[in-house]
Amino acid sequence: MANVKSAKKRILVNEKKAARNKSAKSAVKTQVKKVLAAIDGGDKVKAEEQLSALKSAMGKAESKGILKKNAVSRKISRVSRKINKMEQ
Repeated sequence: MANVKSAKKRILVNEKKAARNKSAKSAVKTQVKKVLAAIDGGDKVKAEEQLSALKSAMGKAESKGILKKNAVSRKISRVSRKINKMEQ
């Protein structure tokens, strides 16, 4: 355990930031699962709606520095391709 006051504060701040980052990443993963479930169910309209929510969640995580720009772009692209391959 840290002895210096500033080191103790850093520990607390880092724990808060880690919890916030974990929550945001979890929200993104949940959105990805929802989109993939809609794709597996064959519901293209629902999948597109979920994709919109996924883009929003990933954009927020990216703007806060939780996810990297290229990773967000890559994941959205892969999901979009799966939706576009679906039949009407």
